[in-house]
Amino acid sequence: MIKVLRILIVDDQKHARRSLKALLATRFQLVDTCEATNGMDAICCVEECKPDIVLMDARMPNMDGIDATRIIKMKSAHIPVIVLSLYPEYEADALAAGASAFISKGEPPERLLEVLSKAGSSK
Repeated sequence: MIKVLRILIVDDQKHARRSLKALLATRFQLVDTCEATNGMDAICCVEECKPDIVLMDARMPNMDGIDATRIIKMKSAHIPVIVLSLYPEYEADALAAGASAFISKGEPPERLLEVLSKAGSSK
């Protein structure tokens, strides 16, 4: 039986969420995505959709991705959280909060796909 990879995409920008979904479709044949627009929604979505991986933007309204990552990892330590940001200065805080990886949004998309493949294969 082939496993469907379930990924929660968390970003306050609709365009960014769509772009990530399109990128995922280029690499993964069986992927199911859930979406959240801020850290508070992400915490609820983790409980509802039970993702295999979370793609988390660092800067969002209501609750940022760093705080959300910390809470998600306290509740569901087994779920890898990959933090994405245009701002490399968030890397240390993201990793300290429990993120499995930090990817700059300026890096080539192959970098994110590589990290996702590794995280997905460990599931």
